[in-house]
Amino acid sequence: MRSIELSPAELHKRRRNTIVVLTLFVLIILTFVLSMDTGFIRLSPLDLLRTLSGSGTDQQDLILFDFRLPRIVISILIGAGLAVSGCVLQAISRNALADPGILGINAGAGLAVLTFVAFYSSTSSAPAFMLPILAWIGAGVAALLVFLISFRKHQGLSSNRLLMNGIAVNSGISALTIVISLRLNPEQFQFVSTWMAGSIWGKDWNFVLSLLPFIVVLLPFVFYKAHTANVLNLGNAMATGLGASVNREQLLLLAAAVGLAGSCVAISGSIGFVGLIIPHLARRLVGARYQILLPTTALAGALLVLAADTLGRWVFQPSEIPAGLVVAVIGAPYFMYLLVRAK
Repeated sequence: MRSIELSPAELHKRRRNTIVVLTLFVLIILTFVLSMDTGFIRLSPLDLLRTLSGSGTDQQDLILFDFRLPRIVISILIGAGLAVSGCVLQAISRNALADPGILGINAGAGLAVLTFVAFYSSTSSAPAFMLPILAWIGAGVAALLVFLISFRKHQGLSSNRLLMNGIAVNSGISALTIVISLRLNPEQFQFVSTWMAGSIWGKDWNFVLSLLPFIVVLLPFVFYKAHTANVLNLGNAMATGLGASVNREQLLLLAAAVGLAGSCVAISGSIGFVGLIIPHLARRLVGARYQILLPTTALAGALLVLAADTLGRWVFQPSEIPAGLVVAVIGAPYFMYLLVRAK
């Protein structure tokens, strides 16, 4: 067989995409190392090497392996999960403003977590493994509700209806969240307030293990469906003409997006804008082909949340700024820019 020769433009694009992916990967590694040294107690690069090699003191082992590394890993997983979830939702709805927060998915997951906290006061490790499942259920109910009221039998899923209904459902769930929060005791209310600000409160390896199965299973599934996302992005009529089962594929990708967003929200709280701004930035870097867009989105999302959490722990030591607030400082102006551009 003759090999297919790529045009110079295509070769240049591939080289550029490779450079972008490698650059993001290197930046994640650098931020990872910087984050290990960020905190009230400093660990010099030499201390880090000694501790990682097993020659550190008991205090250094405790700080690095029990406190910082789990939080760093969780930040990376959450950033990748939320960003890819938003990218998938934008592909399904063909709407540049779709993301788990705006469509009510995060609010549904948050309501499930809040309800659990309101009626469960134990501090054992059991909630670490229950919260992602409960959040997935809450997010799934919210997403299914938005999908059902947005779907029309002969018209399919309208992007405008999906967005408007998502905002309405999000508002309703947020109101219900406020009502439930009124029954919380001061300690529970403090936790919920911190959680709603987007604080990565799951900080030990139990939370890593509870989140990891969702990421390990759903991210490869979404990457596998990259070609389907390309087809769905062409519109329902074109996708049907190309042989795609539009409704079935939309439901499968929606379930994956809900699973990613719900499990991440359970551990990280309500970190907004990651699923909105990162897919747009990734498209500017590598284009709209989902085979490369989805991995780039995952890396960029991981970098954003990891950098935001590191910055939040560094600025006002020993106090911390929730990662969600740091992301919001970046995301809110960009969201306004998207709204103006959408007009």
